[in-house]
Amino acid sequence: MRTPPGVNAADFEVAVREFEGAVGKDWVFTSDADVDLYRDAYSPYWGEPEEKIASAAVAPSSVEEVQAVVRIANRHKIPLYPISTGKNLGYGGSAPVLSGSVVLDLKRMNRVLEVNEKQAYCVVEPGVSYFDLYRHLQENKIRLWPDVPDPGWGSVMGNALDRGAGYTSFQFRNHFDAHCGMEVVLANGELVRTGMGAMPNAKTWQAYKSGFGPYIDGIFSQSNLGVVTKMGFWLMPEPETYLRGIIGVPRYEDLTSLVEIMTHLENTKVFSGYPDLASPLLGVPTLAGLHHFLVNGPPQRDAEYGALLQRGAAPQEYEPYGRKHKLPFWSLGLTFYGPENVVRAQWEHAKERFRKAIPGSTFEDREFFKLPLNDEQKGKLEYPAMLGIPNLRTFAIGARSPLNPNNPSSGHMWFSPIIPRTGEAVLEANKVFREASRELGLQMLTAFSLPVPCWERSFIFITAFSVFRDPVVNKKNRDAFRRLVEIAAEHGWGEYRTATSFYDDVMRVYSFNDHSLLHLHETIKDAVDPNGILSAGRYGIWPKHLRRG
Repeated sequence: MRTPPGVNAADFEVAVREFEGAVGKDWVFTSDADVDLYRDAYSPYWGEPEEKIASAAVAPSSVEEVQAVVRIANRHKIPLYPISTGKNLGYGGSAPVLSGSVVLDLKRMNRVLEVNEKQAYCVVEPGVSYFDLYRHLQENKIRLWPDVPDPGWGSVMGNALDRGAGYTSFQFRNHFDAHCGMEVVLANGELVRTGMGAMPNAKTWQAYKSGFGPYIDGIFSQSNLGVVTKMGFWLMPEPETYLRGIIGVPRYEDLTSLVEIMTHLENTKVFSGYPDLASPLLGVPTLAGLHHFLVNGPPQRDAEYGALLQRGAAPQEYEPYGRKHKLPFWSLGLTFYGPENVVRAQWEHAKERFRKAIPGSTFEDREFFKLPLNDEQKGKLEYPAMLGIPNLRTFAIGARSPLNPNNPSSGHMWFSPIIPRTGEAVLEANKVFREASRELGLQMLTAFSLPVPCWERSFIFITAFSVFRDPVVNKKNRDAFRRLVEIAAEHGWGEYRTATSFYDDVMRVYSFNDHSLLHLHETIKDAVDPNGILSAGRYGIWPKHLRRG
């Protein structure tokens, strides 16, 4: 049996017996075969000494059992690493940041505790996946939508606590912002409810976020200050209709105006759905077309286009080819939800804005559905997540396919800095990262990268780094990843989230005033978790006894 760092085998054996008394012997896992299931399947250190490996796992089924486990761990100073469903692939999976930690596996706590259709909210436990919540809503004919990220098997709560994003209306796409009220077990086993939930018999726990006094919910996101056991979420009422239109613009330089108008229309709520950027000319797919691209690759072009590729032409050099073949340089998908007469009027207004500002703009009515959808219609959707339907399409990344028949990867890790929401920033980021990729020997998937516009006032410039079972290749990619973090920071761009292997690297560049933000994190950590038992190292926050420098 593996042991946690700083804990001798005899003391750990005592703690394991106590864990078994708290949750039942069947739900404490100590054998190597069982514990290995908690390895990060996408670890960039796979099979190397630095790979993060748990010592054991404990799977409680109730809040009371969580409290008991935490109290035992606190008493014996055993590091715990809570996970919801452990599906945070690309950002660390189920493996702890500190090797030897005991994984606190919450996936047995998988109940949808409440859904209020009139007030459009739900309350869930950590083990509820997006598939679980969607199925619950469908089976009970509740006309509410969850906002879903790419991996539908992930935890609703876990994704929100990592500040993940989705693809429906703007007020639901930031999953942490869409939460309302949480229940938290602290490191000493004490139970806390935030917001209105701090009042016994509260009637508005999921209706009013801040309650009375300091609003503390944020300190439990991307942190290691407590174990969240319940969480409320605002859900999207199913609209009457769904409309998606595509705008095309002909010139490289049109990107700046395209983004500027897009942002204004979104901020003024002319459209509320996910704005889907692409480049038909450069072969950069929309989100809706990404799965097809990952499986089959970009559209086949002629020899003239092949010559541009062969000589490594700069993106703007493709413009004459686009004009000749009537291919838009950039495209933008706009999504509208609401009564039919309203969404059609909004789409007409959007078309008029682009028509006046960008000569040569083209428009296509791509999808229109009256809701609710039947099964046949669901099968025809370009991207189901835009209608709150979870899926697993993202796992085509790196998989064996006609595009990649011979060299499938073992996973990926996400490089995801936040950049300004301007066309100029997109062009600059491409220039900076293209030059860095050349210098670091990295291959870019397409000639140009377009950002993810999940949120209203910023872009995520997201790139997947492949992971293999080859230590030499993985080391090269790790080194390149760390260098890109530094290069991004030099330009004022910081990751919003990262894989566990790079927490310290990313936190290091958030260095204003001699890392005063990290010092504040550490001060709070020392106050609420003095023994440092919860998720040591998560998001670069280490307990005092493990702190570096």
